[in-house]
Amino acid sequence: MTKNAQLILDIIAHSSDHLTAEQIHMVLRESGHRMALATVYNNLAQLHSEGRVRKVCVEGYPDRYDKMTRHDHLVCRVCGKLADICFKDLTELLQSQTDEELLSYDLQVSYICPACRRTAQSADTTDL
Repeated sequence: MTKNAQLILDIIAHSSDHLTAEQIHMVLRESGHRMALATVYNNLAQLHSEGRVRKVCVEGYPDRYDKMTRHDHLVCRVCGKLADICFKDLTELLQSQTDEELLSYDLQVSYICPACRRTAQSADTTDL
């Protein structure tokens, strides 16, 4: 693994957020590492293809990157915010429904996050 890839992997591993390539680039710059944004994208693509990071795709938002630990995601339907959630592993149940070997799955559950609910509720009360 290259030094750049290791730096990016470390940022993802130590982050509690689901970072975009641009956010990873900003963390690198703030910590004094000079790396082109294209290099960040190239390393993320390589890390993803090697199975070292998860790429989380939500329509209408930039791809975000996450640790490989087994967990699922709640996705806010309003703002696109991601939150981790751990459901019981569904692999066995899913495998029982197909004759093909399942390698992995990525579950995204839509919801409305508390901040968006509060915003909607305050908008409702100001309309009165």
